[in-house]
Amino acid sequence: MMHTLRLRALSRRTALGALVAAAGLLALPGLSTGARAADDVFIPNIVELSGAGAVSGTNWRDGIILAVEELNAKGGILGKKLNVPHLDTQSDASIARAQVQKVMDDKPYVILGPVFSGSVLVTMTQAQQNEIPEIVGGEAAAITQKGNPFVFRTSFGQQASMPKIANYIRDGLKAKSVAVLWVNNDFGKGGRDNFMKEMQARDIKVVADVSTESGQVDFAADVVKLKNANADAVFVYTNEEESARFLKEARKQSLKGAMIGETTLLSQKVIELAGDAANGVKGHVGLSADAPVASLNEFGQKFKKRFNYANDHNAIKGYTAIYMIKAVTEKIGKFDSQAFAKALHGMTITPDKEPGILMEATWDQNGDIDRASFLGEVVNGQQKIVEVLPKIGK
Repeated sequence: MMHTLRLRALSRRTALGALVAAAGLLALPGLSTGARAADDVFIPNIVELSGAGAVSGTNWRDGIILAVEELNAKGGILGKKLNVPHLDTQSDASIARAQVQKVMDDKPYVILGPVFSGSVLVTMTQAQQNEIPEIVGGEAAAITQKGNPFVFRTSFGQQASMPKIANYIRDGLKAKSVAVLWVNNDFGKGGRDNFMKEMQARDIKVVADVSTESGQVDFAADVVKLKNANADAVFVYTNEEESARFLKEARKQSLKGAMIGETTLLSQKVIELAGDAANGVKGHVGLSADAPVASLNEFGQKFKKRFNYANDHNAIKGYTAIYMIKAVTEKIGKFDSQAFAKALHGMTITPDKEPGILMEATWDQNGDIDRASFLGEVVNGQQKIVEVLPKIGK
């Protein structure tokens, strides 16, 4: 009898454990349950919603949400609603890879994200093996240099943005020497390497080369190294939160020299976090709601009304990724992943044909984007666009 009671208790505990485990699994972010409507199109977003990339990832996600809401309210694409779940990579490349592997079971049409270049470099191989197009926010030059026909950017690659920055340092600042501060990950290393090449080509001397870590909090020692270099300009290439911390420390130690960066350094989040320390920062801006482009201004207003905060460039990249998908799909007239990738190479999308693209853009045979961009400066806590830089192809 006692043996029977123990067996029954064990059976109940086993069943309860199975239920708890199942509930726990279902609660995991991004877990595919297989519940799919027959008339929707599956476009999972694999992105940094926590960890070091959360600022970039949440902007990217919210830009996508805004576009999906707009399209689904109008009936979707070719009569199909968009099913776009958001799966958190936790800013970890291995988790990003696992999330992409997970969504493959549901046969995605296109994959969105990630934003971090390190995560893109490990997920794009999976997408290629499954012949699924992947639209990413990563900027590392290596992403589009591996011959992968299924990867496409919504941001400039470093090989396109660095020459624009280098020309400004030479022609605008007339600097003869520069110090470099970069984050030691795929994004930072790729940017640093391309920047060094452009400096050498313009005979500008690099007098300090300072590597930092993703998520770094204390930049006091790094600023000391940069001060000792006494450069005409300081090029900063780190993630948003680290950029803000660095700018505060640079202001605290009265670091001299023009502070120059790329889109990240002039982002809205950096300006908010750094406060007055961001004033005077200049650099190349791929996308900005503050640019003298009506469609970008209107997007910024819509975004703030929907989410109650000012967007950065990642939100625009996420938003336009959805409208890229719409434009390409309508061109090919069907949901065919291979045909999608083939059609997007060499394709130009214009706002008169697809207003959601916001600015005319072209994708080359490597999946790199070409469009107009901007030279920006932070003035009184606001990003101010001081010059429009034309498409490379013009």
